This record gives sequence, structure tokens and C-alpha cells, in this order.
Amino acid sequence: MPFTPKRVGGVAYSLVMFIVVSVLSGVLIAGLFVPIAGLAGVSSKAAAEELGNLPAELETPIPPTRSKVLMGNGKVLAYFYDENRIYVKLDKIAPVMRQAQLAIEDHRFYEHGALDLRGTMRALVRNSAGGETQGGSSISQQYVKMVQIEACQGDRECIADAQRSSGPEGYKRKIRELRYAIALEKRFSKDQILERYLNIAYYGEGAYGVEAAARHYFSKNASELNLSEAALLAGLVQNPDANNPVDNPGAASDRRDVVLNRMASPELKLITPQQAAAAKKQKFNPKKVKHTRAGCVGTKYPFLCDYVYQTLKTMPSLGKTVKDRENLVKRGGLTIQTAIDPKTQDAAEKAVAKVVGPTDPLISTMNMIQPGTGLILAMAQSRPVMGTDTKKGESYWNYAVDPKMGGTQGYQAGSTFKAFTAAAALERGIPLSKRFNARASMEFGGKSFETCNGREQVYGRWNVKNSTGANGNMNMYRGAQMSVNTYFVQLEMTTGMCRVTKMAKKLGLKLGTTDRDIVKYYQHTPSFTLGSVEVSPLSMTEAYATFAARGIHCDPIIIESVTTRTKKKLEVPDGNCKRVMSKDVADGMNKLLASVITKGTGTRARTSDGRPQAGKTGTIDSNEAVWFAGYTPDVAGVAMISIDNRKKPFIKSKKAKATGQFRRQGVKYYRVPSTGVYLEGSGGGDAGQKIWKPTMEKYLDGVPRTSFKSPPSRIERGKIVTVPSSFGLGIDAYSKKLRKAGFTVETSRVYSDRTPRGGFVGWSPGPGARVGQYSTIYRMYSMGRDPAKVAAERAAKKRAEAAKKAAAKKKAAEEKKKKAEKDDG
Repeated sequence: MPFTPKRVGGVAYSLVMFIVVSVLSGVLIAGLFVPIAGLAGVSSKAAAEELGNLPAELETPIPPTRSKVLMGNGKVLAYFYDENRIYVKLDKIAPVMRQAQLAIEDHRFYEHGALDLRGTMRALVRNSAGGETQGGSSISQQYVKMVQIEACQGDRECIADAQRSSGPEGYKRKIRELRYAIALEKRFSKDQILERYLNIAYYGEGAYGVEAAARHYFSKNASELNLSEAALLAGLVQNPDANNPVDNPGAASDRRDVVLNRMASPELKLITPQQAAAAKKQKFNPKKVKHTRAGCVGTKYPFLCDYVYQTLKTMPSLGKTVKDRENLVKRGGLTIQTAIDPKTQDAAEKAVAKVVGPTDPLISTMNMIQPGTGLILAMAQSRPVMGTDTKKGESYWNYAVDPKMGGTQGYQAGSTFKAFTAAAALERGIPLSKRFNARASMEFGGKSFETCNGREQVYGRWNVKNSTGANGNMNMYRGAQMSVNTYFVQLEMTTGMCRVTKMAKKLGLKLGTTDRDIVKYYQHTPSFTLGSVEVSPLSMTEAYATFAARGIHCDPIIIESVTTRTKKKLEVPDGNCKRVMSKDVADGMNKLLASVITKGTGTRARTSDGRPQAGKTGTIDSNEAVWFAGYTPDVAGVAMISIDNRKKPFIKSKKAKATGQFRRQGVKYYRVPSTGVYLEGSGGGDAGQKIWKPTMEKYLDGVPRTSFKSPPSRIERGKIVTVPSSFGLGIDAYSKKLRKAGFTVETSRVYSDRTPRGGFVGWSPGPGARVGQYSTIYRMYSMGRDPAKVAAERAAKKRAEAAKKAAAKKKAAEEKKKKAEKDDG
């Protein structure tokens, strides 16, 4: 009768096994007899408890398994794993595969206990005699060894110790395996152990477990394996590298035949000799080998994939530390569901590729976010292939994101920053009707502005010029439509740098220099409104999506759910959506930026369906980058084209400048080498019309038209207030009082009949007048009498004198005539 735990009482069997292990370890290894006194002190219960103890890794029901990332359409984007393994239940593995594995490794598995005494004693005796090292381990013992190797997680010294087969340490390792195997068989059934064994075994070529091996070598599931295929896989476990059918087809066939012969042997009779002969004729087809990539390299959307991975590393639900989270992602068998829409992503990538190619000395991105959810709809860049071959335009940089998420130092965003100034102004109460005299060129050196720490002054000279040709007295609409620099610098100084930088921060703007805080570092820099700060393109999309969502800011998210292999849902980032500005301010921004599309620099980016949309163009100094940030109520998108200052002709070296090889105009009037596209150097014409527009049209096709809400009158015209009294105050003191009250004070020169040239005429609107809050109050100085009026008066006097002379002459003539008539009479 076979020796099996089912035929021996649990406690009695444990005692027998405890004695066996003690004898093997004490007698065969140490060469000492076990003292009778020592055995006498061991009860059956104590032996059972000792042998029932299992290390934590053997308590784990499922071995490390690969995780998969799914796109919105359910298709797999990528796999993350240390070991390519797909865990399957025993009934999902072809019976012939189970038979083949047991035949070659442990054909009496279901008959003996954890220890195959005959096989083990035979191997120990032969190994002790100095002969060829032999095995003899049961399936349970082999499983224990595999689990312990897995627990090493790549540590070579640990793995070597787990595999040691000779010398005192080798015997100790063997005894430890026996002890754990005994405990394992007390805890799990034979079927459960075999299932775990077939799922943990290594079958070569990076395939762990029989399911991954079947898919890799034969492009089929383990449940579909035939006799020849099962025998080939079963033969790999002993030496998966030497018998690899891809690299060593001859050795693999020979080893397969050994398994088939064993299955057909008189001892086992699992198959007939005829079945074995037929199976041996089957040839291995290398064309069916299917490689499964680990990670994002080589996937369809590698940088979206990498953003998923970077996000997973930040999720507390996956572990306390980054290492813990990475370990779960690569070994936990997670199903990571994303909302990645291939249709939208393809549209964005296609639009970018039509303008800038991978090998061009330019970088272009197009990012899209769903307002109100933060869901990333697209993240495209002109270098879409992840890799090290820079000559082919490959890169490991995700140019859309900040360094914490795998990005670069960012890019200056130019006049798209003016939206932050406008939003901060509206939030403070400064209306859209706010007017400034935005001259073509203005010197702001010495001008004061508010920071979070008090008022400061612009240090040194700072001359700001307009680049679009617009200038003069204008309101915020005109300033935004024509992107007037001198208007927005004045608006920023009136609003206060503290408010402007805080607005940018709460909208989600992220710097390329991640250790810097926007408010702390840039509240002292009035050039902020002109976009002199390097930021990530995705965060610009995030900020503009907040306007579209009527003031609700959401962090960008890409993961919809994470499910463990036991179907447990883990907590994922939800966008952290919250209100950061009032609906009224957001509505005001939408109306302001919509006018840029209908009447300003963004008209060429407008989609052909004419639906309500808003946006802002951006071009930085020297045209090194052009932007278009735009949105509808349904989607926000930001397109960007920048020079790559690491490539000719944009390398700013002394030699390049001296030899004229450096291009000083940036992208302006530049013809892109790979596509032939001519860039004019404008945000609306290049980034907007060529990239943003076609991408948005593709996405919005079929999406119902939605409209922006109109802002209240106070956003348009401001709160009506009374101009304060000037009683007892001089001109400078009253000017200070007005500014403190939020008014803008400007000097105006007017003609005056009563005040001599250079004299103070008065205030307009004057004290007591009812005006919009933050209106401009003019202090008027006399330019003397109006020359035109003086000239008119002189002309009138001359005309009067001439008329008087003419009248006198006429009178004299008439009198002379009368006298003559009298004389004649």
C-alpha cells in the first residue's frame, strides 16, 4: 500500500516525518546519533506543530503574476512584470500537460507524502558517495524551492543559497525544503500544490508558469496544449535555458522525446507507443513564438503608458513606499483599467506628425483633458517612440509632463500666461471693461507692485514692447484679443503679483524646476504675465480645463480602476476635483478668451463647426516656442511647438553664433525638414491652426454643441462705487489714496482756458462721481489754451475787423453816392 498522508493519522504522520528529518539532518549531515533522551522529550503534538509552521512566502496562495494595462476599448496596452506569469486554475491546464509534468518530475506525486523516501534516500546515498549529483525531490519539495527563489526577488546570493546542492549547506537546504514540504502538504491538497507548481515553474524565454509558456511558445492557452507541446514544456523545467526550443531546437526535441518515452513506459502507460511516435513527429514552429514586452517600450503609446506607471508609483493603495508599489505592480497580477481612447490619441499624434517629425530639431506636443474630471484624453508628442536611438528620433523623455512624472525642464509658454493675470484681476473685482493706455513701448523700471510680502518696485530698467502692433487706450477684451504686452503688465501690477502667482498655482500650473514654488519664486517677477517661466504642457492643459469647467480644478488622471487578481478594487486617484474660482469669474474668463477666437489672434485655430470655444495664443521672445491653449465646455487642449536647443541650428554655442550657424529667429519663417511645413512663428497660425484645430475637430465630431454661460454685469463693468473725497489732500497724497482704493491713476494733459500751461486742472472723474470699481482716474494738467481754439478766435477777430472795414467802406461809398446825387439835383 502506498505511503500517503491520507492513510496515516495526521499527528502520527507528522511525528514520523519529524523523526525522518531529524535522522537525515542529524545522522547523515552531522554524523551524530540522535540522543534517545532528546527524542523522548518530543511529543506527537509538538512534532505536528513544529512541522506545521510555514514561512510567509509559502502561505501566499498565488505566485508573482504580471499586471496588465487596459485601454478604454479593453485592449491591452502594456504588461508590467518581473516575471511573465499568468496564473490559471488547475482545470484550465490541459490534463495531458499535468500528466507530462508529473511523469518526468514526480510520477508518484499522488501516492506518496511530502517526502518520496525511495527517491530521496537514493539521491542522498549517491550524493554522499561522491557520485554524480542526483535529485529525487518531490513536486512539493520543488515547489518549496521555487517559492524560496521567488522570495529572493533577484538577489543573486539569496538565489545561490536556495539552489545550493552540495556540502553541509546544501544538505541543510535540502532538509529545510523537506520540513517546509511536510508543512505544505498538511496545509494544501495535492491538486492545490500541483496548481501552484505549474504556475510558478520557469519554462525559459522569460515565461513563468505554464499559461505564459503556452502563449509564448505556441500562441495558445494552456488548456489547448496537445501531447507534443505538453511534453516539450514539461521537459523544460529541469533546464529551461539549455533545452530552449527557440535557441536550441534539437536539445528541446530530444528532451521532449525523453518525456514522451517516460509517459509511454511500461511503468506508467499514460500514452501508447503509437501516440508517443506521432507526437515525436510534430515539429516546433518558431513563427508561433509570441514575445511579451515588459514595460512601456515598444507599446503603441509608450509615453501614455509611462504616465500610467508613474501614477501607479504615487498611489498609497499599492503600498507605503515607492518600492512596495513597484513590487505590487510588477508581481501582483493587477488589472489596470485606463480611459485611453485610441481614436483621440491617434488623432493627436497624426496632427503633430504632420507638422513636426521625430528627427526634426523641434519638439511638439498636443495634450487634451476632459474638464470637470481631469481625465487625460490625449498625450501626443513629436517623438512618439521610446528608446535610445536618438538618430531615429527616439527618446525616453515625456515632453508633456514635469520631471516628477518623467518629463523635462518644461518650456516657456509666452502669452498664454496672460490668462492667469486676467483671472486674478477678475477675482479681485477688476472688470473686463478695465482700461489702460497700452502704449507700443513702455518703461516700467521703478514702478511698484504688490507681492505677498508687501509692495516692491521693478529694479532697474524694464522696457516692454508690444509685438502685435496694437496699442492705445483699451479694455481687457482688446488687450487679450491682440495679446497686448503693455496692457497686461499694467493689469498685473494693478492686480498684484501675489494674486497672479497664486491663481496660476491653484489652476494646477507645474514648473519645470520641481523644487520651486510658483508663488515663492515668481511673485517678485512682473515678467511672469509674459510667460517667461518654464512649465509642463500638460499642466497648461490642466489650467485651461479649469476655465472650461467653470472654476472646478481637477488633477490630471489616467487610471479608472485597479483590480487585484482576487477581484478586489484598490483606491485610485479621482482627480481631486474642487472649486478654485467662482463660476462668475470662470464665466468672465470664458467670455474674454472666446473673444480671442472670434476677434483676435486665435481666429485661425477656430474649428470649422463654429461651436463656442475659447483660447489664448502664446509666442515667447525670439520665437523659440509657440503655443495655443484652447477649449470648449467639453474638452481642453494645448498644442506647443518649441525649438530643441540641443540640435542644429538651435544650439546656442559661441562657435555657432560666430559662424552664423545659430538661428536667431527661432521657429519664425522656419521650414520643418521632415515635413516641409512652413512655420510663421505664431501661436494661432502654427500650433493653433496646424495642430490644435484638426485634433479638436476629430474629437468633437459627433459631440453635441454646448455653450458657455454669460458672466454677470459686475464682471463686465465692475461694482459701482463712489470716487473718494480729495478734501485736504494734495495731488500726490490724493493719488496714493485713489490707488489704495483700487483705482488706477494716470496723468492726462488737457487744454484749459483758465489754467496756465503746466498747471493742475483737476480730476476726471472727480470726487463724488459714481464709477466702476478699479476704474481709471485721470489727474489733468493744463497744456494751456487749445491752439486750434486760439487760431479760431484770431480768425474770427480778423473776420470781424475785415467786416467792420468793409461796412465802413460801404457806408462811405453810399454817402458819397448820395452826395453826388444831391449835387446833380
